[in-house]
Amino acid sequence: MSRTGAHSPNSHPDATGGTDGNGGGSTMSRRRFLGWTAAGGAVVAAAAVGVEVEGGRAGAHPVAARDARTTNPHGSTSTTTSVPPGARLTDVQGVMLPTSPAIVTENLRTGDAWWVTTPQAAGDMEGYADRVSAQVGDTVTLRVSTKAPTFHVEAFRMGYYQGIGARRVWTSAEVPGARQGPPQLLAPTNTVECQWTPSLPVAIDATWPPGAYLLKLVGSGGEQGFVPLCVRDDRSDAALLVMHGVTSWQAYNRWGGYSLYYGNKGGALTYTQASGGGTYADRARIVSYDRPYSHDWASGAADFVGNELPVVFQAEKLGLDVSYWTDVDLHERPEVLPNHRALISLGHDEYWSAPMRNNAQTALQQGLNIAFLGANACYRQIRLEPSPLGPDRHVVCYKSAAEDPMSRVNSALVTVNWDQPPVSDPESTLTGSMYQDVEANADLVITVPTSWVFAGTGLTAGQHLPRVIQGEFDRYVPGPSAPADLDIIAHSPVPNRHDNYSDITWFTAPGGGGVLNTGNASWVGQLADAPLIPPNVLPAAVPGVTEHLQRIMLNVYSVLGTAPASITNPSKGTWRTVLHPG
Repeated sequence: MSRTGAHSPNSHPDATGGTDGNGGGSTMSRRRFLGWTAAGGAVVAAAAVGVEVEGGRAGAHPVAARDARTTNPHGSTSTTTSVPPGARLTDVQGVMLPTSPAIVTENLRTGDAWWVTTPQAAGDMEGYADRVSAQVGDTVTLRVSTKAPTFHVEAFRMGYYQGIGARRVWTSAEVPGARQGPPQLLAPTNTVECQWTPSLPVAIDATWPPGAYLLKLVGSGGEQGFVPLCVRDDRSDAALLVMHGVTSWQAYNRWGGYSLYYGNKGGALTYTQASGGGTYADRARIVSYDRPYSHDWASGAADFVGNELPVVFQAEKLGLDVSYWTDVDLHERPEVLPNHRALISLGHDEYWSAPMRNNAQTALQQGLNIAFLGANACYRQIRLEPSPLGPDRHVVCYKSAAEDPMSRVNSALVTVNWDQPPVSDPESTLTGSMYQDVEANADLVITVPTSWVFAGTGLTAGQHLPRVIQGEFDRYVPGPSAPADLDIIAHSPVPNRHDNYSDITWFTAPGGGGVLNTGNASWVGQLADAPLIPPNVLPAAVPGVTEHLQRIMLNVYSVLGTAPASITNPSKGTWRTVLHPG
């Protein structure tokens, strides 16, 4: 759907499009459907994450002090940047990054290439967990349906691991497998929900380092599928807090035949992510985590691989001081945010509850930096409600004030687009720019190469990075809800979408943090550079593009991960010059 609100059969597709991963082929849609192939062999190599410095002496350990002197991407020295206790400042390509010895050590451990899966048919192996995130000491219950007589679970922590991308940290015993019953289709909201019996408990203990996990279900007949899980650490004070967009995963999940975009006529149940045969009018108004993700959506890993893993891979390769949680945790645990320097929103983060948005905006005012590494973030309001398995497991989004019963109770919580009545609170107060449209196919055009974002890239004014703007895109729209001091640092024409523009924007809250918005949905995917991972899982690096985007990310990790950006890199309101030159 475009910003005008007009629907079309191709609006917000459930993603049947793709890319060849090298900048060629068909136009890349917002998300990928990934087939999987197994890859054998492990390559163990030394991890190099740069040179640690203290007082300018290479090879020495830095002082983990709040007032450490560092060189920022401007090339000037600042006494306001810092890293949390236990972290270090590490020089990577001349940029000082907050790194963690624990993350460096973890990624020196041997990876396991067999984390990938082989293609499966619907119903061969699928399951879901009773929570989207857990901590050490928690027990996660899996509910699994399979044709396999027996199966076991392998828990893979996702990261760098010498370029292999994952390490197996745990394997369950073999347990009986069985096909579980069909889901219920709950009227009038077209909610698909399973009532499956528990298959096995998974105890999260100290051998599970916090991070992003894929639980691989492995049947005795070769059946395979994923259940994603975040292992978080609410006590962490890591500089960077990476957030998995699980509410958007569930919004697009069509397992059972119903997502927040499409639904089958007449109550038919289907088990593919493909949108064929579905209609917008028959879509779900409430979707449930009490069901698997579709087998043909990254083998049940949903949007994690295509829109999130490239950032996880790069962050762990660099040994960044990083922790992980989900957007449901942002809804539930605002007290965690002040422990971190920056919140990193990944490739597609569309669905936000009022508590999510309020918690992020409050933390921004208090000094938290935020990076939106995609487009269409915080576009739709949702409510989270309980399912039979626990709190906040229903994602409510009617996309219609007339349909939403909350209209008669509290107009501020009605589930429409944030800028639509009766809510009328555009996302740009948090994100800086506003969502525009889908199906972009355009170059990224550098506008202000002197911005800290582009430091060290060698990019010049007017330079084009070919076909970086793909799928959904955002643009700065001046007005009462738009930050007045915002900088537009890339202003890219999108001629195939009504001569619109995609913007990279930066603004700082007075006395608080800063917000970077990359303004296009393909940013994370084009960070991928993992030749040991099969190219149908993660695409190859894009020549002339990926190296620049990765260098930009070093600046992002440095500036956002060390201090409130209103102190170190305040925005200046350059949008006026960009939009009204002369």
